[in-house]
Amino acid sequence: MATYTTEIASDKIPSDNPIHQRLLRAYYLAVPYVKGNLLELGCGEGRGVELLEPLADDYLALDKIQSVIDELKKKYPALDFHQAVFPPFVGLADNSFDTIVSFQVIEHVKQDKEFLKEIYRVLKPGGKAILTTPNIKKTLSRNPWHVREYTAQQLTDLAASIFPKVEMKGVAGNEKVMAYYEDNKKSVQRIMRYDIFNLQYRLPAPLLRIPYDILNRINRNKLSDQNGGLVNEISQEDYLLTDDADTALDLFLVLEK
Repeated sequence: MATYTTEIASDKIPSDNPIHQRLLRAYYLAVPYVKGNLLELGCGEGRGVELLEPLADDYLALDKIQSVIDELKKKYPALDFHQAVFPPFVGLADNSFDTIVSFQVIEHVKQDKEFLKEIYRVLKPGGKAILTTPNIKKTLSRNPWHVREYTAQQLTDLAASIFPKVEMKGVAGNEKVMAYYEDNKKSVQRIMRYDIFNLQYRLPAPLLRIPYDILNRINRNKLSDQNGGLVNEISQEDYLLTDDADTALDLFLVLEK
């Protein structure tokens, strides 16, 4: 399948491997929660389909990119994929899903509270939703593809205004992952030295996306060239669930209706 931007980390590009494995880990961490009717919001290129679908009685996945949905329908003709821009979740009935997963999506959604309200609406009583999103405390530069990013407390407070049960955890990295993170941090800081006018925070997001993607790709390739062993060796098992969400790379939010 096609890779559109560095925002969609590919399992086919070696320099994307640490990001791909980090995103993949969320699906493994969701396994204990998945049962019954499963809804995936923002399935992307189907990174977790083969892992989660067998655990569910029924699987429905939504994504905004029509070409991605078309490819998934070809690859998994027996499964249910639909193009959709949300919120709201048009055509989905109240109290209809036992489990919902949505990984690295809420940061792209302008109406984040409405998004969570819709998740609450379509969950069955007792149903659970699992969400991940970047921890802004670990973000190295502004991501122009994101509407916003959250601290653990900010996202907890937002979710608690809708859900009666909210559990905030995080996806952290072991020593191997954090060595890559520190290398990446130093590299990004070197690039940011040239942004003397702080344009990354002053420019409108659409104007920043092209240079961001170009520099991001150059940076990932450079890190791979410098330490290809580390970049290639990182697997999803190198990412760990932690109760200390503030220090995690990604927030891992468990919601229960």
